[in-house]
Amino acid sequence: MKTFIRNYIQWILLFSLVIIWGSSFILMKRTLDFYSNNALGAMRIVFAGMVLLPFVFTRFRKLSRKQWFWIIIVGLIGNTFPAFLFAKAQTGIDSSLAGILNSTTPMFTLIVGLAFYKLKAHWTNYVGILVGFIGALMIIIAKNGGIIDFNIQYSLYVVLATIFYAFNLNVIKYNLSDTDPYTIAIVSYSVVVIPAIIYLFGGTDFLISLKQEGAKFALIYPAILGIFGSALAIVIFNNLIKISGVLFSASVTYLIPIVASIIGFIDGEIFKPIYLFWILLILFGVFLVNKKPK
Repeated sequence: MKTFIRNYIQWILLFSLVIIWGSSFILMKRTLDFYSNNALGAMRIVFAGMVLLPFVFTRFRKLSRKQWFWIIIVGLIGNTFPAFLFAKAQTGIDSSLAGILNSTTPMFTLIVGLAFYKLKAHWTNYVGILVGFIGALMIIIAKNGGIIDFNIQYSLYVVLATIFYAFNLNVIKYNLSDTDPYTIAIVSYSVVVIPAIIYLFGGTDFLISLKQEGAKFALIYPAILGIFGSALAIVIFNNLIKISGVLFSASVTYLIPIVASIIGFIDGEIFKPIYLFWILLILFGVFLVNKKPK
């Protein structure tokens, strides 16, 4: 069993992330029924930061000034900015379009890696990125009967978030290569949690929204989103980046539509046979992205 886990740990981590992040869109949607997008973004950071904060004190002194700089960058471009951008986007586009645009993350990761970090990629990796994106695109289009409501302004929020993710992936892989994944996750959230708390209570309508009927119970959605979709997921994700590569790690976005389709089926939606073809195509694309040249 230990040998199996050691040999396939990157796939185990990848599919764990897919399950966690695949349910994040529905959690954001449920939260936005009661709270503003700004409150959602802040709550996600607050819940994640409060869970990780108790572990931060033993790690402060171990970091150099250089590590501190890059971890703060990760806290902003990997955690804070995308949380607010996705929350804002969800108010203007549906989760299907957000899923399509989120699938551009591997493409931007490749571009950033080639432009700034001298990333070396094999031709099969390029093909895998294209194949995975086509599979993700087609399964979402099929799921929506070919109808995608495109809003350029709100779509750009997701695109900007994926660009931030692309830089974040490369920063963790190359600029923080000497820093363990747990320290990156714990400290990067801890440095932004206090500003997020101040903003949540002083800069959003959180306290007003909290007075609505059912609003207190609805806090469970951002709590799950923050604790599992951010705190736990970022620890898993940082480990995945360290042991595999930026392209393979970014390909998690291709698999998220699969989980969305399964959740939809459980929720009463029809699971079309064509989904199986696109799922296999996505898996083949992810396999090519991870393929190393001999």
